[in-house]
Amino acid sequence: MRKPEFIYTTYIKTTPDKLWHALTDREFTLSYWFGCSLHSDWKVGSPMQMHKGGKVVNECVILESDPPRRLVYSWLSVFDEEMIKERPSRVTFVLEQEHSAVKLTVTHEGFADGSKTLPSISGGWPIVLSSLKSILETGKPLVFQEACDAEA
Repeated sequence: MRKPEFIYTTYIKTTPDKLWHALTDREFTLSYWFGCSLHSDWKVGSPMQMHKGGKVVNECVILESDPPRRLVYSWLSVFDEEMIKERPSRVTFVLEQEHSAVKLTVTHEGFADGSKTLPSISGGWPIVLSSLKSILETGKPLVFQEACDAEA
């Protein structure tokens, strides 16, 4: 039986290069990921950590990096004592130029049966990706209180 997946597709009025920058630049991630920052050199095999308030909340490994088309990393939430026991899941970003916009598809998969991570990311990714779209299109992120804590 196939494990559940999370898939989210949105269209953002931007360029693939600008979207790639937004996904991978530490300072830019702070602006839409509600105080969370992503730390990596974005090379295959490198670690990627998500920081919130000086603490590491997710530990990841870059599995694929093809700027500005495709980014894949493992995902392990380490802020929760139950989630840290789960095997890492996998996040895939696919960026495709569609006329004057970029089609962004995010797939998060590879969850164990009974995963606590799946319901957490299912609420978090739509908030994060909507804020990303907003900041790229309007210059302003969406405002949600402590969204990273609920999602990360």
